[in-house]
Amino acid sequence: MIAGADLGDGTYRNPVLNADWSDPDVVRVGDDFYLTASSFGRAPGLPLLHSRDLVNWTLVGHALERLRPADEFRVPRHDCGVWAPSLRYHDDRFWIFWGDPDHGIFQVNSPEIRGPWTLPHLVKEGKGLIDACPLWDEETGEAYLVHAWAKSRSGVKNRLTGHRMHPEGTGVLDEGKVIVDGDRIPGWFTIEGPKLYKHDGWFWILAPAGGVETGWQGALRSREFFGPYEERIVLEQGDTDVNGPHQGGWVRTPTGEDWFLHFQQRGPYGRVVHLQPMSWGADGADGWPVMGDAGAPVAVHRKPDLPVQPPAAPATDDDFPGGRYGRQWQWTANPQDGWATQHSGDGLRLSCVRRSDAHDLRKLPNVLTQRLPGIPCAVEVELRLDSEEPGARAGLAVLGDSFGWIGLERADDGTVRLVHRFAESVAERERDADRPRPAPEGRVRLRIRIGAGARCRFSYDLGAGDGWESSGPVFAATPWRWVGALLGLFALAPVGGGHAGAATFTQFRVSPL
Repeated sequence: MIAGADLGDGTYRNPVLNADWSDPDVVRVGDDFYLTASSFGRAPGLPLLHSRDLVNWTLVGHALERLRPADEFRVPRHDCGVWAPSLRYHDDRFWIFWGDPDHGIFQVNSPEIRGPWTLPHLVKEGKGLIDACPLWDEETGEAYLVHAWAKSRSGVKNRLTGHRMHPEGTGVLDEGKVIVDGDRIPGWFTIEGPKLYKHDGWFWILAPAGGVETGWQGALRSREFFGPYEERIVLEQGDTDVNGPHQGGWVRTPTGEDWFLHFQQRGPYGRVVHLQPMSWGADGADGWPVMGDAGAPVAVHRKPDLPVQPPAAPATDDDFPGGRYGRQWQWTANPQDGWATQHSGDGLRLSCVRRSDAHDLRKLPNVLTQRLPGIPCAVEVELRLDSEEPGARAGLAVLGDSFGWIGLERADDGTVRLVHRFAESVAERERDADRPRPAPEGRVRLRIRIGAGARCRFSYDLGAGDGWESSGPVFAATPWRWVGALLGLFALAPVGGGHAGAATFTQFRVSPL
């Protein structure tokens, strides 16, 4: 288990979520705070996190069981799918809107955070529609929707489009209007990720610009939804080490404090989440929000004025009771029946799925993944290969644009051997990172030590009394285009007929170094 951000003395340290909880948005209902994040092409999608103090968070479920259109997500589409969701509470229901850059704007809703959630409903069809956010104006009864654009699909970027929306969130009521054109704002580019609010008689859009690694957080306001808007930069790196403080959500506590949750891009670790103090109109800001320490991100700060909570962080460890895996795990595509088998004991039993592309983990839908922790750590799991099929294999992987894995394989002569393989980002198939070694018992304890810069060292223990032995050179984890590197478990077999057996994983542990 990786410790959280609570320092135990009334303060917290950023990031409060030190892993790839990309594009966060947050809402308060009563005394509870809820957060969702991008999940791209993984399933289940739309993670749901809960907190009572904005510092200690737990993962309580997902709002999207499978991605739509289902056929397109039968295979991995790592950087597609669910982009930058918005989480709102309206009319006694939770609502999540998001943009799929290839299909349009979707929403799901539920009376309870843990569901049941509706099936995805297409609100607006189109290419390049991303980062959607609704607003129900409680004063007028009007409903609105704002979204950004992905140039890769539409040829358009750096602008925000607004619509009147059906009050039930089922569709838009007009053709839409560009309400913010970033090309008309000196020095601004790639404006995206809008979050829409009504506050103090103004329509507010909190939206980042300048790119995820080097940009800033902006605020825009207008007396009318369709503009014109004036803008101001309200959070930027300054002299801190928090590059591109970018895209998030504003929330107010029951005691009236304002806070802002946003992400920071950290290479292979993905987009980690920071918590910034926020105020409206302080220090002569004329009603504009002030975030962080006079507009710069804070590293350590007092916690929100809320009841003390026990330390918590999203789960990482898993004993897989009854063959079931925890909420922290996601498949790299929509899952199929039979990939994981429930049983009476502990341990994850994965079927050795027959695949013609078994030589490249990036192409496989049946890899069970969780986020790479943002601190140095050791990842361990025990593996037993229960397959007689020549070429069947299973292992523990670090998966990104390049990948490395270590595990067991059934050789053509019927023996089981320990193998360690990798592939660079430009490689079309994996190759050996070290020579294979006999694993006569058909089981092994695997370890990946992940140091600074996500540099990974692989090792194994075959249980012969020799202890841990290192394997291969250091492997530097890499992200996908928008997604941080992932930890993964898998079981495979070559193309053929009949059931190819299974592999069993037990005692998955992540420990800080």
